[in-house]
Amino acid sequence: MELRDKAIVVTGGGNGIGRAMCERFAREQPRGVVVADIDDAATQQVASRIAAAGIDCVGKRCDVTIEAEVRSLIETAEERFGGIDLYCSNAGVTAKGGLNADDDAWRRNWEVNVMGHVYAARCVVPRMIERGAGYFLLTASAAGLLTEIGSAPYSVTKHGTVAFAEWLSVCYQRKGLRVSVLCPAGVATDFLDLEDPVHQFLHVSSLTPEQVAEDTLAAISRETFLILPHAEVAEFHAFKGQDYDRWLKNFARINQKLERIASKQSQAGSERE
Repeated sequence: MELRDKAIVVTGGGNGIGRAMCERFAREQPRGVVVADIDDAATQQVASRIAAAGIDCVGKRCDVTIEAEVRSLIETAEERFGGIDLYCSNAGVTAKGGLNADDDAWRRNWEVNVMGHVYAARCVVPRMIERGAGYFLLTASAAGLLTEIGSAPYSVTKHGTVAFAEWLSVCYQRKGLRVSVLCPAGVATDFLDLEDPVHQFLHVSSLTPEQVAEDTLAAISRETFLILPHAEVAEFHAFKGQDYDRWLKNFARINQKLERIASKQSQAGSERE
């Protein structure tokens, strides 16, 4: 799909990858852009910059965990632009912790990282199918293909994002729907906590949101299902399919190294105190 003269919606569009998508996609001269985010101030700032460049753009606050708000977002976009060509279901959250992660963390990650996509697809996909064409992009993570050592809720729910994207593609591609799932590793956004050894590891090969948006645009033009801005993720994912047990052992070794680093940092911090 080429984005010229298309109507685009991006959730999580006020910051990070979503902001970069909005600004990069706007340079393709779309018919219109809807920037959506729970952070209304950031949403309006991004929308104002795009509108100032001569693109019809509206900013709308949206909590993707509330189905009525997602439906209102889609209806606003369709009323203004006469249909949505590309829906970027990009909003996401993370949480630290493994077995110690509390129920609220699990619930929040599930509601945003899985149900936010479900609510959007439930509303917009039938409309796209009725028109005979449409593009649905989901932002997952390399954690959805591999794992996120520092966060069980994030890893599990991002796997859910990938699974839902696969299901949408299998069920609707013959009806005109194109689906992509974006799975970056480290990206230089607020998600990266550089005091966390896991995130320090990811930061070594991190990309800017602008680089990820550029790669996403290229993948959309090719209509590629799996978007992997980090080449190493493709390698790790291929290795996982070739030798699952060995892949698990390798990641267990990485986890052990990161635990040692975390322990040393904790000891150093205690000594300074």
